[in-house]
Amino acid sequence: MLFLSAALPAAANAVPKTTERSKQKQAAEAQRADLRQKLDQLKHDISQTETEKDSASDALADSEAAVSKATRSLRDLGAEQQQTEAKLAKLAKQHDELSKTVAMQQTQLANLLRQQYVAGNEDRIKLLLSGDNPNRINRDLQYMGYVSQAQVKLLEALRANLAAVEANQTEAQDAKDDLDEIAQEQRDQKNLLEKEKAKRAALLTQLSSKLASQRKEAGNIERDDQRLSGLVDKLAQLIETQKKADAAAAAAREKLRQEQLAQAAAKAQAALERRRLLEQQRQLADQARKPPAADNQAKPGPAGPSQAGPIPAGPKVANPDAIDDDQPPPARNELTPEAGSAYGKPFDSLRGQLRLPVRGDVMARFGSKRGDGPSWKGLFIRTPEGSEVKAVAAGRVVFADWLRGFGNLIIVDHGNQYMTIYGNNQALLKRPGDAVKTGDVIASAGNSGGNEQSGLYFEIRHQGRAFDPLGWVTTR
Repeated sequence: MLFLSAALPAAANAVPKTTERSKQKQAAEAQRADLRQKLDQLKHDISQTETEKDSASDALADSEAAVSKATRSLRDLGAEQQQTEAKLAKLAKQHDELSKTVAMQQTQLANLLRQQYVAGNEDRIKLLLSGDNPNRINRDLQYMGYVSQAQVKLLEALRANLAAVEANQTEAQDAKDDLDEIAQEQRDQKNLLEKEKAKRAALLTQLSSKLASQRKEAGNIERDDQRLSGLVDKLAQLIETQKKADAAAAAAREKLRQEQLAQAAAKAQAALERRRLLEQQRQLADQARKPPAADNQAKPGPAGPSQAGPIPAGPKVANPDAIDDDQPPPARNELTPEAGSAYGKPFDSLRGQLRLPVRGDVMARFGSKRGDGPSWKGLFIRTPEGSEVKAVAAGRVVFADWLRGFGNLIIVDHGNQYMTIYGNNQALLKRPGDAVKTGDVIASAGNSGGNEQSGLYFEIRHQGRAFDPLGWVTTR
């Protein structure tokens, strides 16, 4: 008897199960290690040239970065939970359908066996030795063959569906294990987030007067701008260096492919020549074995291969790209986007079509004075804490970390040396290397970096130079 809903309890001392989700997370973290190392080195290069080390906002750095990380983890876990729950619901539906099919097949098989038993369970030997009409015997034997085939097919289908039920149960259990793991991680991240928010609030209260005075110092503002410009310039250099490395690797790979094509063509031509020579030798041997005929001595023999006209061309390579598929692709860094895949339309064609990354009131505009300090190089959009910040265009995240003066900062590269910059965020929801599409949520607005108001600082830069974002956004 099959019990579809039975489940074996795990032993108390069982070894903790390593889920597929855990393996995927470990692989993803390993791939990001090199990129994180390069970005950390960039930050170190920028900060080591600074003489000021007592900025009040630096005391908030670890706390604000931890709040960002915990918030992003919670958001990622929520998305994972939705996907896993959808998968579990799909598996439950498949389980119900399979259970109904198995029950129906079991009923059919029981009916067949019952009918066979009622019919006397006559086998073929008894039928052949019965001495009955040969035509009737032949007809009954055919019927019995059809019944046997139906039984075999039904049994095979039943076995296959039983195996599918077992696989479904295993996959459903794996999904439940993933959900349990996600739920535990969510509880841990919520506790961590609450602790970090409390820690940040205490630090803000403690440093409020110092932050207020430092925000008014023109020298601090100037250094913040220089720090951001230095970061953008170094990121641009890193991207261009990677592009050149990718181009060189692609050229080397193309050269290798052409050499392989030439070698393949030479081998094909040599094989053709060998076949032609062997065919000539075979025909000459056949002619030598034939007895001479008097009436054919004066007539020319059949044309051999050397008289048959031009040699046909060698076989063409059906798919040149298929040659030496084992060669590894050129190495790439996640800072460099796939050509055309991450960017969509060229950024410079989007003038007048962009939307601001967050809804709110524009409190500071490009070019306006910042007290006694330098002019604003972007926009400050006041918006409630936690508001969604969206990418204004497709691209790839090249920086997502805390930076003095800008708090939790995210920078998106859009190709052709265009970058968009989003600062003062509460949380960064994307990581360096992530490809983003227009309208993707990449952060949540806040007041990190010691900002007085909750909102978003937004810049657009080309070749490292900032320009007015309002000249690029639509008024619709």
